[in-house]
Amino acid sequence: MPGSSETSPRPSPVTADDLGLAVRLAVDVLRTAPPDAWDGRAGALEWDCWETAEHLSDDLFAYAAQLGPATPPLDGEVPFVWESRRPGGPANAIHADRTAGPVGLLRVLEASGALLVAMVRTASPHTRAYHVFGTADPEGFAAMGIVETLVHTHDMAEGLGLGWEPPAGLCTRVLARLFPDVPATIAEPWPTLLWATGRIDLPGHPRRTTWRWDGTP
Repeated sequence: MPGSSETSPRPSPVTADDLGLAVRLAVDVLRTAPPDAWDGRAGALEWDCWETAEHLSDDLFAYAAQLGPATPPLDGEVPFVWESRRPGGPANAIHADRTAGPVGLLRVLEASGALLVAMVRTASPHTRAYHVFGTADPEGFAAMGIVETLVHTHDMAEGLGLGWEPPAGLCTRVLARLFPDVPATIAEPWPTLLWATGRIDLPGHPRRTTWRWDGTP
């Protein structure tokens, strides 16, 4: 119509089901890793694959915890104690028992993901809670959990010698929710998400050395 303007359709919201799918796909591929490969370095990270899985589990656990209190904190994180098991390792509030092996490690990851799925599914959409990259709602925490899951599984898959490419739809929705500054047309959704999080370079787009998302609603 004359005088009308066309706008791109808004991507569908990020949901608890999206998060559950991301965690399930990640665990499925990580279960195929050789049991003796978890001490290898996780891609370009300074952590090994075991520590990276613990870090991812801790992220999902911590995001669930932020949404947990009746009045979620807006000025900081729920004050669990974060500590590293070795110098240079990730500071986590939770760790996996090494004697349980990779099977136990992935159960910790599954359980942490399930906690966040449950909180996103049951929290009021009006809930707001603190994150260092912006106070977020449950959808924002779901999107953050998905990004953490997708990119850290990428890191681990590199170190474990596994193939990993998540569904394009998941990548599209979290890019739209958390990275509004990233053009959707620079590449396919998965490499765009890897570029947005500083993992790769793209033609005409050097690898990011600093980046952050925006979790605000």
